[in-house]
Amino acid sequence: MLKIPHNPDILTCLADLSSDEVFTPPYVVNKMLNQLPQEIWSDDSATFLDPVSKSGVFLREITKRLLDGLENNIPDIEQRLEHILKKQVFGIATTRLTSQISRRTLYCSKNANGKYSIVSFEDEEGNLKYFESEHFWANGKTCKYCGASRDLYQRDKGLESYAYSFIHEDKPEELFNMKFDVIIGNPPYQMSDGGAGASAGPIYDRFIQSAKRLKPRFMSFIIPARWYNGGKGLDSFRHEMLHDKRISKLHDFQDTNDVFPGLNIRGGICYFLWERDHNGPCEITNHRSKQQNKPIKRFLKEDKLDIFLRHNESLSIYKKVTSFEEESFSVIVSSRKPFGLPTNFKEFSQSKTKTHDVKLYRYGENGYISESVIGKYKKLVDSHKVFVPYASPGDDSYPHAILSKPIIASSKTACTETYLMIGPLDSKTQCKNIADYMMTSFFRFMVLLSKSTQHITSKTYNLVPILDFEQSWTDEKLFKKYNIDNDEIEFINSLIKKVEKK
Repeated sequence: MLKIPHNPDILTCLADLSSDEVFTPPYVVNKMLNQLPQEIWSDDSATFLDPVSKSGVFLREITKRLLDGLENNIPDIEQRLEHILKKQVFGIATTRLTSQISRRTLYCSKNANGKYSIVSFEDEEGNLKYFESEHFWANGKTCKYCGASRDLYQRDKGLESYAYSFIHEDKPEELFNMKFDVIIGNPPYQMSDGGAGASAGPIYDRFIQSAKRLKPRFMSFIIPARWYNGGKGLDSFRHEMLHDKRISKLHDFQDTNDVFPGLNIRGGICYFLWERDHNGPCEITNHRSKQQNKPIKRFLKEDKLDIFLRHNESLSIYKKVTSFEEESFSVIVSSRKPFGLPTNFKEFSQSKTKTHDVKLYRYGENGYISESVIGKYKKLVDSHKVFVPYASPGDDSYPHAILSKPIIASSKTACTETYLMIGPLDSKTQCKNIADYMMTSFFRFMVLLSKSTQHITSKTYNLVPILDFEQSWTDEKLFKKYNIDNDEIEFINSLIKKVEKK
């Protein structure tokens, strides 16, 4: 009798291709498959597609479940396996290399028609194919399908172009020319777009949109969670997801390490189940430190919010705070480059002189600049203000500080893009009280609700209320003002690292 060995599992040991093309651990794949209705595994007509196969793990685990579920329908295991691999399980590889890895996983041979393939196909690809596709340079610089930079990805034929076929075809349904009941996988996350530094645009949203065009019964993808409330180029995708009542389940992981050990994808990871015939609230499960809370059914979109509040426990706090209808703190937070100076600005002196008398706060050692280089921002130099670093400290493990310590800036001060400015303010007293407010766990928790990446922009402060800054604020006063109860305080403290004032 044919026996398929799978222990020990080599797929638990594969190194990721990059932080954007991540191999999915088998146990995560099985958690995603657990979302599907049990009866699908005994349906010998159900079809499955992984459109972004890298290791073949999704297809392997699907095949194992079908082998068990179809035993009564097709008692002979060899006939059952042939039926499953030829008529039910299909894959599209992301690259030539991953096509061979995936076939080795699924067919036990990199060639589907090879000597050691457990099912014999007429060609070497079988039902796990790699389709040649090309980038389309619509504006001469970036690909119209994925946003990739022409300078980086226009390559010789022998080199991998990462023109993923599933999102580079106007009619992805014609790749296999058939319908699928289930589309599932872990898509590549982003592509370099030719911007400054390591600038890249997301592409995982395009795989989801292509999958919808195939009109499956079920769809499940594991993707970065930054679409919840931020992310470059994700506004329309976020709007679409928040309003899509066919998303029936969502599992949220704020720490990537809980899913992909050793990786730090800022903002965390999620996977979801989309059901064609579902029309209602979504069952949301939060995972933290290998633990999960009790699932809660709620809609992804809350009234008056254009972001997703990931923590189920945060809803009651959010509603209590917003019931006061106070102005948003974001109105006194600057945009990036509050003085027009980039992070790598170099025209500064290390010591104060007659011509360089404006203290410059920058990444690394501070310096002094001439007021003349600030141009139209000169009026802010002598104002009262507070600076706060634009980047969040540390990784996404919790409890988290969320913000670095704010800096009370005196007159004759400016900053580079490393910092955002709060102000201009009326007095030193306001500066001190705002800085103290920003040190509270309450303030940082309200920032966390809108935070999706390491960078914290003015929009991230949208849910923080503006208060009377002629008085000082502590967590005790804030919790009393907003009627935050003990359970809610405990929840806040589980996420926010207390910052001591010095």
